[in-house]
Amino acid sequence: MKVRWRIAVLVSAAIAISYLDRQTLPVAIGAIREDIPISNQVKAFLDSAFLATYGLMYLGGGRLMDALGTRRGFTIIMIFWSLACASHGVATNVVMLAASRLLLGIGEGGGFPAATRVVAEWLPPKERSTAMGIINAGTAVGAVMAPPLIAFVILNVHWLHISSWRWVFFATGTAGLLWTLWWVRDYFPPEQHRGLAADEQPKIPSTAEPSDRAQPTIPLMELLRFRETRGIVTVKFLSDAAWYFYIFWLPKYLLDARGFDIKSVGSIAWIPYAAAGAGCLLGGGWSSWLLHRGHSVNLARKIPLGAAAAVMPCVVLVPHVSVGWSIVLFSLAFFGHQWWSTLIMILPTDLFPKRVVGTVAGLVGLGGAMGGVVLGQLAGYLLDHGFSYAPVLLIAGSLHVAAFLVLLKVVRSLEPLPFNSRIIA
Repeated sequence: MKVRWRIAVLVSAAIAISYLDRQTLPVAIGAIREDIPISNQVKAFLDSAFLATYGLMYLGGGRLMDALGTRRGFTIIMIFWSLACASHGVATNVVMLAASRLLLGIGEGGGFPAATRVVAEWLPPKERSTAMGIINAGTAVGAVMAPPLIAFVILNVHWLHISSWRWVFFATGTAGLLWTLWWVRDYFPPEQHRGLAADEQPKIPSTAEPSDRAQPTIPLMELLRFRETRGIVTVKFLSDAAWYFYIFWLPKYLLDARGFDIKSVGSIAWIPYAAAGAGCLLGGGWSSWLLHRGHSVNLARKIPLGAAAAVMPCVVLVPHVSVGWSIVLFSLAFFGHQWWSTLIMILPTDLFPKRVVGTVAGLVGLGGAMGGVVLGQLAGYLLDHGFSYAPVLLIAGSLHVAAFLVLLKVVRSLEPLPFNSRIIA
């Protein structure tokens, strides 16, 4: 396996751990409620605590990667978020849980900006969407592992008279620290990588900046003058609002609306995430195939994005079908979103020079996290005031279509921007 693909797998493993970590609370919520009372609105508050700092640090993490370089930056954030995840295990009330969620969001916020920088450092444009598909598939791996693993720990681990749900957080935090050792040993930017064969050197344009050195930071307002920046942030705000609702509320939906217990959630809830993994690989792969067939970057990204948006309204039917069919529909929605997300995350590398890719990816991620906060709070309010899941699913099912229309309107062409000029839409 070429070095660059081994690196994509390495980063994918980190993303898998991040999704395992963030799923701990949603999947273990039934067991946690036995010790700490949590209503729907409190659940939404805890999710929002994570997303608020996750979004802000998505931006801060992007700036950190651009300033420190990918290797050092990723090391710092992984250690931080692993310890933050483990800290959930010592919480005795909602305030302590919220503090842990805030800290986890701070750490995990740098994950995807770091991944985007790795792609920009190591991959030429025609291979970036495939690499991002591999990396983004880590979201599915971690989320597929989460329900059965967490259910197993809750049902079987009762060591030292400590509640079993607490061991869930201790175990997942340890996994992140072990990954850090792997990263420090194996990851170096291309120009520092030992033993890299000549034919494995990334074919990045010669004008690219050095990969892992501090670069002059670009003011955020300069980036926001580009309507493309604002457009992609808006697109992410809309589409990730639906995604965060799905991943944070699916286990609770199965518990509350479908009568599942923790064992049943562990045996079923992984299926939509497996479909999400297929979406990551196929969406990125199709875009790369279109580029190799001679299509423009603009068409190679937007055709697959339109196909993904078209399937997302299927989730509206979930409350009206059997349990089996609801899992099928959720699986289709998860597949479609991760197909979509893989391509949205690669757009900053198509438009911006590498020295600002981390920062732009951070802005985009901040938009997505804020979308998750808004829809999550709305869901918690509606569910605690007598509404069913149906109206929330109706909203969620329409958001990707709206996001695609915004993309077509605002980001008309995916070509490198004239970065030295000021564009004010």
